[in-house]
Amino acid sequence: MQTLPSRSEMPDFADIDKLLSELRHGQSCLLLNDNSAGGVTGFVMTAAEYCQADHIAFMARQARGLVCLALTPQRCEELELPLMVEGDDSLSPFTLSIEAATGIDTGISAADRARTVQVAVDGLSQPSDLVQPGHIFPIAAAAGGVLTRTAPAEAAVDLTTLAGLTPAAVFTEVLDGEGAVASGDYLAEFAERHDVVVGRVSDLVTYRLANQKTVSTVRSGVLQSRYGEFKVTAYQDTIHERVHLALTVGDIRADHPTLVRVHVTAVFRDLIGTTIEGHASWSFDASLRAIAEADAGVLVLLSKPEMAEDLISGIDRLLGAAEAELPGSPDAYNQIGMGAQILRDLGVGQIKLMGAPLKYNALAGFGLEVIEFVAPPESEGL
Repeated sequence: MQTLPSRSEMPDFADIDKLLSELRHGQSCLLLNDNSAGGVTGFVMTAAEYCQADHIAFMARQARGLVCLALTPQRCEELELPLMVEGDDSLSPFTLSIEAATGIDTGISAADRARTVQVAVDGLSQPSDLVQPGHIFPIAAAAGGVLTRTAPAEAAVDLTTLAGLTPAAVFTEVLDGEGAVASGDYLAEFAERHDVVVGRVSDLVTYRLANQKTVSTVRSGVLQSRYGEFKVTAYQDTIHERVHLALTVGDIRADHPTLVRVHVTAVFRDLIGTTIEGHASWSFDASLRAIAEADAGVLVLLSKPEMAEDLISGIDRLLGAAEAELPGSPDAYNQIGMGAQILRDLGVGQIKLMGAPLKYNALAGFGLEVIEFVAPPESEGL
């Protein structure tokens, strides 16, 4: 298992103010993104407005990952950059790849890619100043940053925004000598060898939570359900203005385990009760019943309307007509911020999570720790 480097293995973790200072001076930083399984990945980033050929060369030759450009959704719209895959926010939201329309040769060199980055973040640039496809891979960072999705693009845009720079960054994940995602030990050695400042995404989450939240309480009270009495708290998010619900029972304390289910309603699973053999998960009814029987429990119901393509994809899976990616994939759990903010507000700390044993990024920044995964009853289907 990959493990987060300890302070004895890794050069001192920089606080957020130190990271911001480095970015303002055109330096690169190494950001570590820990997850609930005890693993860690790392990515190198630099502010896009300061990106030069040597930054690109370092990322390509030393970090070895795919060189990406994190942009705000607004900037992607201004440049008319459509997503590679429309209507699926569980995947990394890559847009079409880009190239500067002028001033480059083949586009692949470090200098050419740096030129493309500069054109993309120049406020005077128009869509016609870029062509597709190209050798720079933009990603539309989620509105709300790491408080919505704890992934590299969101962290990179958040940091450049906090630094008072153009909200855009060039980044790449660090791979080891065999081309695998780098482990904690390799990341520690990488940081020392290249003398880069090291920070943590979880610290960025904590920093932002101290100054800003993207959810607020709008209603609270007690209601009766078929499984007994629950306290209900309604939250509204500032990103999509959707209302999310939290149903709680018992005494919620940060230092005691709380049974938790963060649930997004699915028509086929929750309303019709359909199942797919070999892919069990918690339905809303089973979740509500389990929470009601717990000493301390929270069921967070996130509002996310199912689009037409979601329903069609669900039918295809049920009919066995498509091998589409099933819900519950690791990619689907990059976006944890909304549920995590609600759990933090409710006072949850230690979590017995009703769900698959997946890796949830930067939970420590929200003050949360998954201590156990709870499987659904065998009779419950997808």
